[in-house]
This record gives sequence, structure tokens and C-alpha cells, in this order.
Amino acid sequence: MTIEVIAPEVEFAGVTKRYGNGPTILEGVNLEILKGEFVSIIGPSGCGKSTVLKLISGLTMPSAGTICVDGMTPKNARETVSYIFQDATLLPWRTVRRNVALALELEGAPTDRREEKTGALLDLVGLRAVADAYPRELSGGMKMRVSIARALATNPRLLLMDEPFAALDEMSRDRLNEEILRLRTEQNWTAVFVTHSVAEAVFLSTRIVVLAPNPGRIYAVLPVDLPQPRTGALRTAPEFDALVGKVAHTLREARSQEQRAEAKLDQEKRDEASSMRRAR
Repeated sequence: MTIEVIAPEVEFAGVTKRYGNGPTILEGVNLEILKGEFVSIIGPSGCGKSTVLKLISGLTMPSAGTICVDGMTPKNARETVSYIFQDATLLPWRTVRRNVALALELEGAPTDRREEKTGALLDLVGLRAVADAYPRELSGGMKMRVSIARALATNPRLLLMDEPFAALDEMSRDRLNEEILRLRTEQNWTAVFVTHSVAEAVFLSTRIVVLAPNPGRIYAVLPVDLPQPRTGALRTAPEFDALVGKVAHTLREARSQEQRAEAKLDQEKRDEASSMRRAR
């Protein structure tokens, strides 16, 4: 009997990243993300969360180590990956319909296929009624739904999201969290999601990666064993609150580790300066 070995969707092996002669952003990162997972990355500001997404997408290269995306290099896997940024980045001179169709136009898709696919995506994210509106006429949540539809137009196997709901009010964020999970269920893509919100990470994820800073490294990987499908009612469940508390505690530990390291470094500098003064 032949046993099929399924490659991870994303694999980091000993990845370190620094820009030029600057400080090390990420150090010794080892991580596997399986197909169909929804993995959130949280950590203090400056710990390299967005850099992880840039490395997966091939927008930047590792200084050391290797990265595979669906068994390929990030550069060769680009056609299977879509990226949603914190800002919706819509083209203001294009209507909602034409913003969603942009990736299909760049692919050279025939007009009839573009129209069919764009219409289906607008229905999927509930924006058919504003298809001919311009970005300036939309709310923040509607703009983000346009951005999501545009990202899904190319049928990605991997969706990278860099704090896409950070600028939204809590009600809009919660609603879009539920919507993104519905879309994932329907289209079966893998997701890597960066956020500063512990509750958002718990609601969305199958696993949460906690990064510690200076340099960025994996502090903990926490499974999220909550029932699927997830609805708004989950946010009031005791098990949800308990897991939010656990993840928040782990995040505080990662931050305190940084503070202890900084205090130790400061003390070493003071000791060194004191030794130099005595030697004089």
C-alpha cells in the first residue's frame, strides 16, 4: 500500500531575516502550516508579524533558512497566493465591479469569464447592489469586502491577511470575521492572518502562533479547539473566554521575556561602564 505524503501549505525551516546591515527581524523560525488551516500570528509591535507574510508571498527573501509554499519556492507559488492588506487599497477611479475584476484583467481573462466571476464574487460578499458605486461612496467595511472579493478572484489556495479589519469598529470587525470564515468554508483555502486582537485570533483560528520580539521568534504555538462552524454566539461561551485568557497570558509572557532581556542587557552595559571607570 502506498501512503500519500501531503506537503504542508507553508513550511519555514530555520528562517532568519534582516534587512541589509540592520537588526535581525526574525531568527530561527521553524513552522509548518497545513492545508486548510487558519493560522493567526500575534505578538508585540515590531516582532516581525508582517515580515512573515512578506516572506511567504515572496515580496522579500530570507537571509537564512528556506521557505516552501505548496512544495514550491514563494516566487514560483505566487499564482496560488492572494494578499489582503490593512488598507483596502482600492483604485478610486474604478467602480466596485471593476476593482474586483482587476486581477482577472491582469491575467488576460476573457470578458465573459470576468463578468461571470465578478458577479459571483459580488454575490458572495453581498455587494451586488453597489457594484457600480465608487470607493468614496462605501463604508470602511464595504471597502474591505471589495478587497476580499478582489483577492478571491484568482481562486487562491493560500490567503494572506495583514490586519485587514484593524481600522474597523468592533461590530463591523465581528461581522467580517464571521464572513471570512463562511468564505473559507465555501472555498477551502488556507489562511495566514496577522492581528493584534487576541479575541479575533481565537475566533478565527485553528492555531495561533505567538511571536516574541527582538529578534522575532516563535514563543508558542497554541491550538484552538473550538467547534466549527463558528458563529457570533461563540463569543459569549465560557470556553471562548477561557481560551482568550490563555492566549493573552501567553502574549504577556512573551512581552515580559523581552523586558527581562532588555533589563539584563542594560545591567550588562552598566557593569561594563563601571568596570571601565574602575580600570582608569
